[in-house]
Amino acid sequence: MSVDNRRTARKAVSGDSAPREIRRRPKNRRAQIAAASAAAFGALGYHGVSMEDIASGLGISSAALYRHYPSKYALFREELLRVGRAMTESVELPEVARDRGTAADGVGGVGELRTPERRLRQVLDALIGVTIENRPTVTLVRWEGRYLEPEDLTVLTDQQLAVVGAIGVQLAALRPELAEDELRLLRAALLSAITSIADHHASLPAKSLARLLSSACWSIVPAELPAVDADAELPVAAEIPDSFKHELLLRKAVELFHDRGYPNVSVEEIATAAGLSAASAVYRFYRGKSDLLAAAFRRAADRVSGAIGPAVAAAADAEAALTTLIEQYVEGSFSERALTFVYYTEFQHVPSDERTVLRNIQRLSVEEWARLLRDVRPELSPAEARFLIHAAFALVVDLGRNFSAEPIASPARVRLLMQLVLFGRPARS
Repeated sequence: MSVDNRRTARKAVSGDSAPREIRRRPKNRRAQIAAASAAAFGALGYHGVSMEDIASGLGISSAALYRHYPSKYALFREELLRVGRAMTESVELPEVARDRGTAADGVGGVGELRTPERRLRQVLDALIGVTIENRPTVTLVRWEGRYLEPEDLTVLTDQQLAVVGAIGVQLAALRPELAEDELRLLRAALLSAITSIADHHASLPAKSLARLLSSACWSIVPAELPAVDADAELPVAAEIPDSFKHELLLRKAVELFHDRGYPNVSVEEIATAAGLSAASAVYRFYRGKSDLLAAAFRRAADRVSGAIGPAVAAAADAEAALTTLIEQYVEGSFSERALTFVYYTEFQHVPSDERTVLRNIQRLSVEEWARLLRDVRPELSPAEARFLIHAAFALVVDLGRNFSAEPIASPARVRLLMQLVLFGRPARS
């Protein structure tokens, strides 16, 4: 019997406890916390997650988590600004490649960046890589950043402006004929197409996804945008008479959720906005604030799903059906911008029993659009088609919120950009 075996045997006979395992803190603990918090915040929203939830997901105590971060907000802030900084840094070209007339020689080096097309490709590919790598946190940058404190929100906003600015510089070099409003719209569309992967949970291998996003971007880059008709009337939601309290409550609730975020709105405020004398009057029509949100989501989901059957029945082929659906989607989204925004930002606050039904409706709608798209582009896999559908949807909400007070994101332009993302070209019909 060896010395080690004899020692073990003596402990077994004597009742001595086994050697206690020494647990060491992982060297990458902060990175683990950042990844876990990003996933939690992305799934449940900033207000739906506690430090205890994050600690539990990591298998550590809340006290251990507080050793790294003094508060939930500190963790939220650091993660958003970290990814904002990573996105900003990704679009910075090497100093020697920034001037059009200057480039180093050598294959694969900055000499490869001597043309405007190559510089733009470098910027877009680098941004795509960072976005894929940080997909859960990009969700927060897109939809939860408004919960940052003003000073921090200014930093995040400046980071995003730097990203679109860098895209715009290279796009302008490639297409110097673009007017300023066209340049602003196209650079926003490129960022939207790339970051749209944060809006859903479809999956693709990273390399395949990067190729797909790059292809979508290069469908947008050469876009010939129609002129803006200054006299054209934008779609607007129908007025609701004050006597229709059921509809008026829903409209006012959505507007408040859009402006301030669902967690920051009370039933009392909704009642006041709808002209009701007391919050108790709301309960004659809805069971509460969450019921209002669920009703808004059902309205938005039904608008998209209900259009599919008639469009397919009336169309000669899949491309014609999709072209009709694109037109209807843009018109519906423009006429109810607040609802479209809320639909993207507040899903985690929908009651859990409603969430499953809504998710199924959403999934089936995307699948039907994707099926039609694959009839037009049979080279796409089902997963690739789904990613492009989500990217086209994201364009509408992003351009709508970025240019809500300006006519440059007209329905005609947004329809064209959706077609470019989906078909890789303008629609034929």
